[in-house]
Amino acid sequence: MSDRRKMFPAPRHILIAAVAGVIAGAVAVYVSTTRPGNNTPQPTVAVDSSASPDDKLCAAKAEKAKAVAAAATGHVAAMMPADPPQSLKTLAFNDPQGKPMTIADHAGRTLLVNLWATWCAPCRAEMPALDALEREMGGEEFEVVAVNVDTGDDTKPKKFLEEIGVSSLGHYRDNTLAVFNDLKKRGLALGLPVTLLVDGEGCLLANMNGPAEWASPDARKLIEAALAK
Repeated sequence: MSDRRKMFPAPRHILIAAVAGVIAGAVAVYVSTTRPGNNTPQPTVAVDSSASPDDKLCAAKAEKAKAVAAAATGHVAAMMPADPPQSLKTLAFNDPQGKPMTIADHAGRTLLVNLWATWCAPCRAEMPALDALEREMGGEEFEVVAVNVDTGDDTKPKKFLEEIGVSSLGHYRDNTLAVFNDLKKRGLALGLPVTLLVDGEGCLLANMNGPAEWASPDARKLIEAALAK
């Protein structure tokens, strides 16, 4: 834990640099030299009469999103409320067995969705913490869904996770970067890692760009707020 705290220091000293990578377009990698997160205001997603029923359902959860985001302090203070909450039911990637799935397949379970890659240093640094969060809080009501977006086959990401002792996270995958590009079009992904807090109806409640210390009391408090009825 002491090594991770060096990677993610005190919340009052924030400096994030974007490092460009050229993979299916420019993908920025957030390198944190102090504490994690991104304080750039998130774009407002307009919901009008032409919005889908799912988006209208989610937009009505604005107060819930604000309440959850208010619980984002300390190491996870960069988690911003969805404005307004939108449906991520159609967000698609492969399950641990390699079969196509969407967020809708996790109906009824709150998710912390994290996009990561082995070539993203901040992503690699936070994987043990995400694994610890899943080990401690994962179950019928909550799951950490860490989606690897390396191109190519599963060899490199699986080897990396084995080498660092990650054993609780499911091996979700998208080697096409389609899931990242979908989030980028929605104004939710500026680079990697990107993390989304999604409720049991597939509604985005909060999101952040950049790494965080997920094996912390701050992270547990955030997840508890999302699970609160």
